[in-house]
Amino acid sequence: MTRHTLSVLVQDQPGVLARVASLFSRRGFNIESLAVGQTEVPDISRMTIVVNVDRLPLEQVTKQLNKLINVLKIVELEADSSVQREIILVKVKADFDSRSHILETVQLFRAKVVDVAHDTITIEATGAHDKLQALLSMLEPFGIRELVQSGMVAMGRGSRSISDRNARSTEKTT
Repeated sequence: MTRHTLSVLVQDQPGVLARVASLFSRRGFNIESLAVGQTEVPDISRMTIVVNVDRLPLEQVTKQLNKLINVLKIVELEADSSVQREIILVKVKADFDSRSHILETVQLFRAKVVDVAHDTITIEATGAHDKLQALLSMLEPFGIRELVQSGMVAMGRGSRSISDRNARSTEKTT
């Protein structure tokens, strides 16, 4: 099995997320990451879906996704030809002795401190999945009190775009 990142343009309407996610769950695929947000085009959203599956079953699900009326376009983004980022907020135990070590770690990973309390520091970091996992492994010995992590968002590199101004008028044959 291999990791695949799909960028899916959909009409921004109630129930679309549930229909898309159900196609994956009916096949028994676990969605590793799912992020949805508005695009530069009104009434169109972009879903970034990360799944770990073989290529052939993924092609079958992609064909089924294309049949959904609210799905406008699907593109698989390769890691080397796209920009992929996640964000984490992590609250770390920080006593007087460990505070300076935590701040050094934050600087090394180009993260930033967003909240400081008497016994904790809250850190915000963005980056590729591997970078964020490395940061977490460095912070783990200090004691992670709380963690929240977004799904991956991604887009292709360069001037090409999957969502041009004509995306709304994309017609599909069913």
